[in-house]
Amino acid sequence: MTALYNLAARKRPVNLTLNEDLVNRAKGIADNLSGVVESLLADYVAREDRARNERSQAVRSAVAKWNKFAAEHGSFSDEHSTL
Repeated sequence: MTALYNLAARKRPVNLTLNEDLVNRAKGIADNLSGVVESLLADYVAREDRARNERSQAVRSAVAKWNKFAAEHGSFSDEHSTL
């Protein structure tokens, strides 16, 4: 699978506020905590991108269906226009 972000981008330090006990436990499990967090963050970003794309596609589909209906049957307001 291709990466959805630039794997060659430089690394930079960031400040995070995390539960100390959780960090200590994670350090006992993983040799490279930064690598684990980066991998989890990449998965999160990919899931969110997919969810946004799915929502956007659903909206486009609904608009297309509504436009098709309106083209075939006209607008509901046409029958009740006061103009």
